[in-house]
Amino acid sequence: MLEQYDLHNLLVIDIETVPQYGTHDEVPEHFKKLWEVKTQYQRKDETPEEYYQRAGIWAEFGKIICISAGVFTRGKENTGLRIKSFAGHNETEILLNFSAMLFGQPANLVLVAHNGKEFDYPYICRRLLVNGLPFPPQLQLAGKKPWEIIHLDTMELWKFGDYKNYTSLNLLTAIFDIPTPKDDIDGSMVSHVYWNENQLERICTYCQKDVVATAQLIRRYRGEDLIKDEMITIVGQ
Repeated sequence: MLEQYDLHNLLVIDIETVPQYGTHDEVPEHFKKLWEVKTQYQRKDETPEEYYQRAGIWAEFGKIICISAGVFTRGKENTGLRIKSFAGHNETEILLNFSAMLFGQPANLVLVAHNGKEFDYPYICRRLLVNGLPFPPQLQLAGKKPWEIIHLDTMELWKFGDYKNYTSLNLLTAIFDIPTPKDDIDGSMVSHVYWNENQLERICTYCQKDVVATAQLIRRYRGEDLIKDEMITIVGQ
């Protein structure tokens, strides 16, 4: 599977998001009301205040604090992976830098993410729009037919047409004997680690591990050996 794709024309990405404010009390009053309406069917027994820790899931109430991107590299004997992260407290700056990288790449560069079609790709697009930033060609979706959108989603590929099935990256790494990226924190902890512990670097490391895990999953989908640890390079922001 995926043999038709050139590994070196893939960009593996993952994003980390948090609520726009540290606490529900800090949210502007009109947004508090909108938050209550938006989440009325998801909250169950939780109050809007209690549920706010999950606000990072929605692009209308959250912001991006890290985007990690990985490209496959050619070694003398083995394939490698090179990862760069765009992280910080200023979302506009993160998106500008990430977009600048995409603008410098071929328009037919294929983006890859786990659950990317449901989360990563639309979230980035929405936040680009909110921040008044132009869309790189790889994220231009308007007016395109479904088969013209060159985005891959490793979760969708695992479904094989089964639309009711959600499978986490953590489960797939276990199935394919790939080292887990969830050895420190998981997605549910990102908001607390960011707003309460002020540990952006820790979140960035977690985001990079998800990129590694997704890249390794692609290798397994293609029936190829995993990338060796010594062939994985993290470059500075």
